[in-house]
Amino acid sequence: MPKGMLRTLFYAILFFTPLLQARFSAVATETCPAYNDLRHSRNSGDLYLQPGKSYEVLRRHKGQLLVKIPATPIVQRWVDPACFTAKGTQASSSTSTPIEKRHSTAEKSDLTSLLVLSWHNAFCESHANRKECRPLGNRGANHLVLHGLWPQPASNLYCGVPASAKEADRSHRWRSLPEPKLSSATKRLLLSAMPGSASGLERHEWIKHGTCYDSDPERFFHDALSLTRQVDRSMLGEYLRSNLGKRVTLAHLRKLFERSFGKGTGSRLAMECRRGLLQEIRISIRGKGDDLKKLLPRAPTLHSRCQSAVVDAPERYRK
Repeated sequence: MPKGMLRTLFYAILFFTPLLQARFSAVATETCPAYNDLRHSRNSGDLYLQPGKSYEVLRRHKGQLLVKIPATPIVQRWVDPACFTAKGTQASSSTSTPIEKRHSTAEKSDLTSLLVLSWHNAFCESHANRKECRPLGNRGANHLVLHGLWPQPASNLYCGVPASAKEADRSHRWRSLPEPKLSSATKRLLLSAMPGSASGLERHEWIKHGTCYDSDPERFFHDALSLTRQVDRSMLGEYLRSNLGKRVTLAHLRKLFERSFGKGTGSRLAMECRRGLLQEIRISIRGKGDDLKKLLPRAPTLHSRCQSAVVDAPERYRK
């Protein structure tokens, strides 16, 4: 090996070895699960980092941190760097501020967003093994449930989110993402209005989209859940429940939508379909808040490639 390459390798080892091995203290800024393994597949004892508490970080490996957890006995667990504000030079600057404290780009009242609602029966056709689709845990059957509230344009993502959290989200390691700080009431609503929260969907939606809607996750989910409830309980939602197994048309759904939310609002609604089944209802809104009638008039109209579809019924779930 040439001398120049050897010298470069030597300095690289000299520089990176302390980062991999040196211990340092870090203060948790999130209530984060502490996992037994790098894949975040097991958390025996249901251990969590406590915000404001300092932990000893033993080493870094594959984008994760091994920390000491003061349990009985003391254990070593793997956590995401996004859980910390670190003390000292060993900390990554990308995790120095909790996500919820960062400024959002969505403070303008003219923010345009897409409210995305899933017809839960159809979702479970292709995701029968997910927790939210198993018979004992399925609370979304025959309902439009919250998939997400997506600030537009589509490139408006991950506002103020550390690189480590982006990587975890894009790798679908949603359970390893920081849990958004929500009231107990909001958490209870998520169980029924957003069944995907059983699989960590609320963490994914907050990191990817919610951070661009508001700096407060409570406000983001309050608005999204309230809007979801209004649509599901409207004439449109009732019509879907009374037509299980039947074909419905976009034109008729738009008419029902207008009867509930005002003349001309039907053009703000689109259908997403898959294999002939109604998968999602998407609604264009402009502004922020939880009064759907006020958010629809100035919103952009939506084009829908799907014009008709069958409303799936629960008994069609694959076992």
